[in-house]
Amino acid sequence: METKKRALGKGLEQLFNGENLDLDQIEKTIYETSDNEEIMELNLDDLRPNPYQPRKIFKDEALQELSDSIKEHGVFQPIIVKKSIKGYEIIAGERRVRASKLAGLTKIPAIIREFTDAQMMEIALLENLQRENLNVIEEAVAYKSMLEKLNLTQEELSKKVGKSRSHITNILGLLRLPKSVQKMVINGELTMGHARMLSKLEDVEEIETLANKIVNESLTVRETEHIKPSKKQKQHVESTNEYKYVEEMLREKLDTKVKVKDNKVEISFTNNADLNRILEVLNIKDNV
Repeated sequence: METKKRALGKGLEQLFNGENLDLDQIEKTIYETSDNEEIMELNLDDLRPNPYQPRKIFKDEALQELSDSIKEHGVFQPIIVKKSIKGYEIIAGERRVRASKLAGLTKIPAIIREFTDAQMMEIALLENLQRENLNVIEEAVAYKSMLEKLNLTQEELSKKVGKSRSHITNILGLLRLPKSVQKMVINGELTMGHARMLSKLEDVEEIETLANKIVNESLTVRETEHIKPSKKQKQHVESTNEYKYVEEMLREKLDTKVKVKDNKVEISFTNNADLNRILEVLNIKDNV
């Protein structure tokens, strides 16, 4: 018989309200405050992924290794779930669920707790950042989602996930790349260094052409930096040559496209979250 689901409790709420979240400590607190009778055997078919799960790709080899371990030793640590309208949503432990299905199991030990959408999002990101590295595009999408849905500044987010603000800014910049180039990054064809350099360019066609050249010719980041710009790119450089050094300084500081022309400075942003990020970098605060 299903026991009544329990709210998070004071100890866990304090962890979420702190600056730096730690998934191990969150799970430890849940396990330590759970009675043995609260650990239930749930049907695997009743489980649904955390809707905020940033990971879209699960490596077959790693899952197979975990599956083999589960076949031999069983699931060592219960997963954590939230009751939903139909079945349960996985808060932590999706890899264990997938590996258990691969091992031929039909049930898995689980602990039920109540979580807010914000907490579910934070845990989903933490589980992947702290235990299974996300690819940089998945990481960027997760950061963007947290900034927008939790109304966080980049500084607040950096403290929550234990990353520097410059790291988060650099990762978010990759979302300006065309989808075709993002796919190359996901597939490991382009390194973070290549992607970072390409994200500084403005013309989509130019970015895609250079990305393909990097892959086809196995160019290093240093070699790529020495490639002469195309005629189209040269025209752009020449037209802004007088203030080119100013544009480069501002682009580096703001991590976005900047144009200086006709005694005007144009700063590009992709959405409200990106605009707030730029204002934050410039230390401009809304006092209204």
